[in-house]
Amino acid sequence: MKRREFIQSSALAATAMVLGAPAHAEESPARADVRRFRDLGKTGIKMSDISFGAGSVPSGSLILRAIDRGINYFDTAPDYGPSEDHFGEAMKRIKDRGKITIASKFCRPIPYQEGKSHLGLGTTVEEYVGAVENSLKRMGTDYLDLVFVHAIGEKDDLEQEKRRLLDENMLTAVDRLKKAGKVKYLAVSSHGPHNMEPLMTEAVNSGHFDVIMIAFNFMKFPRIPDVMRLARQKGVGVIAMKTLAGAKESGAKLEVGQFEQAALKWVLQHEEISGLVITFKSAQDLDLYLPASGKTLTASDRKALDHYAALHGAGYCRTGCGDCAGSCDKNVNIAAIQRYHMYFKDYGDQKRAMEAYAALEQSARHCLDCATPGCANACPYGLPIVSQLREAHRNLTLSSTMA
Repeated sequence: MKRREFIQSSALAATAMVLGAPAHAEESPARADVRRFRDLGKTGIKMSDISFGAGSVPSGSLILRAIDRGINYFDTAPDYGPSEDHFGEAMKRIKDRGKITIASKFCRPIPYQEGKSHLGLGTTVEEYVGAVENSLKRMGTDYLDLVFVHAIGEKDDLEQEKRRLLDENMLTAVDRLKKAGKVKYLAVSSHGPHNMEPLMTEAVNSGHFDVIMIAFNFMKFPRIPDVMRLARQKGVGVIAMKTLAGAKESGAKLEVGQFEQAALKWVLQHEEISGLVITFKSAQDLDLYLPASGKTLTASDRKALDHYAALHGAGYCRTGCGDCAGSCDKNVNIAAIQRYHMYFKDYGDQKRAMEAYAALEQSARHCLDCATPGCANACPYGLPIVSQLREAHRNLTLSSTMA
């Protein structure tokens, strides 16, 4: 199926649903649904192998469509714009809350800002509890299945991040929320850029966390498989994110969805993975990603991934690597800027990317005329960091304030 046919067939399926057609109407014979569910550690939850990231969900109706297609795990957060409000819209039409799993995060309901959106050290027990209770109000539900300590490792101070990970106030709040029936399980997420492996290892060994969510894709992150194996041994669920390695145009003459489905199948071939979370922005994304559910990786899939890696590997910032940290004497957060630029260029999330960039203490403005870039040779994968940061600054900065 070529792109035009793909869009047309997806539109027909969406129209059928709006008009009240049966869940498996004849109008969409090639429709793909979730085919496999996996154990989420020892929680007792069976999660859809391909699950719903709601960072850019446009409406409650898309959530309902995802449920109709078999997705039962949904990841949201207070700093994902109106995401939790859209769950509130959907919840009015969901008859059995117990059939879906909802995860949110200890965050403030403000546009994402590095180190500011996420509740950190100094947060009181009451503030942690209040954050969850406000999420419940927005979503119109009595409880969260999981609450995440989110984005651990966004700061480079390992000991400080360990203290945030195991903050006594947070743990006390979670205990209080569990006793009140408002939270079932505690989880932690990390996409780095600092110390992802030791922090996730600390989380798994602590005994406090039921689930971890990590950046993981076919570009291969050093040592992370060891963390996955440890989690499996301990009965801790492992959810993968950032699974498309930047989600750039594949640059090859492939069938629509061939690269995306190959990337998801690559992740799901690892038995340590409970499931993956990927951002859904439209009904078309259901048709794009769900054909990978329950499928095995093929030789043609590997060929598509190898081609993508050869084409984009020299320019892709490996989320969670962090080797460039500390290489800039102006304290420019290289990895964060690379991630925001990925949101801007490859995810189509320009507003969120620009807001996050504007909130950084140090922008890449310093890189425009830097004569002695310490970052030039800091990337073990050979990324052209200087030119990438300059491009990022041009794209992420409003023209009226651009240096």
